Amino acid sequence: MRTGVLWTAGLTVLNVALALLLAPLYEGLMRKLKAAIHSRIGPPITQPYLDLFKLLGKEDLRTTGGMLYGAAPALTLGSVLLLALLVPMGARPPFAFAGDIVVLLYVAAISAVLLMLTAFGSGSPYASVGSSREMMMMLSVEPVMVVALVVGALKAGTLATGDIIVWQLEHGPTLSMAIAGIAFLLALQAQAGKLPFDIPEADQEIMGGPLIEQSGPRLALFRWAMWSKQFVLAVLLVEVFLPWPGTGIFTLDLMLTLVKAFVVLVVVALVDAVNPRLRIDQAMGYYLRVAFSSIAALAFAVMGM
Repeated sequence: MRTGVLWTAGLTVLNVALALLLAPLYEGLMRKLKAAIHSRIGPPITQPYLDLFKLLGKEDLRTTGGMLYGAAPALTLGSVLLLALLVPMGARPPFAFAGDIVVLLYVAAISAVLLMLTAFGSGSPYASVGSSREMMMMLSVEPVMVVALVVGALKAGTLATGDIIVWQLEHGPTLSMAIAGIAFLLALQAQAGKLPFDIPEADQEIMGGPLIEQSGPRLALFRWAMWSKQFVLAVLLVEVFLPWPGTGIFTLDLMLTLVKAFVVLVVVALVDAVNPRLRIDQAMGYYLRVAFSSIAALAFAVMGM
């Protein structure tokens, strides 16, 4: 019993540390890749860390008061770290006892909801427009992620993320899971806030959208939460839909997971570098088509394919 508790505690610390410390590194590598594609030198790979340190050292300025508004950045980052504890990283999730993919999806949505509430509460019209766009994107993208994960649950006969991965390792690739994985990857592009789906921020249009009134430590926590979320969702993608090869050796499985997650984020960065921004109606129409493909994956899963 003690060994199990110590193992869970160790995984808890490890998952949180990976989400906090590796997410800025992956973001820096993505920026460097984008700069290379655009024939620019670009910022150093460590620039996201430098940005965080600089912002955390600045004065905390706010456009309004209130307990929820003040605590929103910390709660946003905290919700992403809680998400990291529900996502497997080389082993079963340390908080697997606390919830399945239903809880995981709810927790994944908390950070976006907190960002929207903060934007509406800031009093800025640009932030309100960005928050409205964030809401429309969320309503378009979340169903895709839900159906993609439900396909895995249906195939494995369980809602537990760890058991879905075990089933995948035992049965190998299937048509329905392949389609669901592609749909999840397409949803990740919007969840990461990258082109062509960076519509809520859209610097050239609404000057940062939900984050326009955020600065200093508050902006640092929001940015850190966004980078950590894209990292955690990339890990979730490769663990659920691309768990092979599973060696059974924790350290090796973790390294393979981190490499695969990096490859996924490289794909996200490539799409970001070569595509223009879509309008919100175009993005919603696009994800409507993606949702139909994920429903097709669900139908294939019901047929046993």
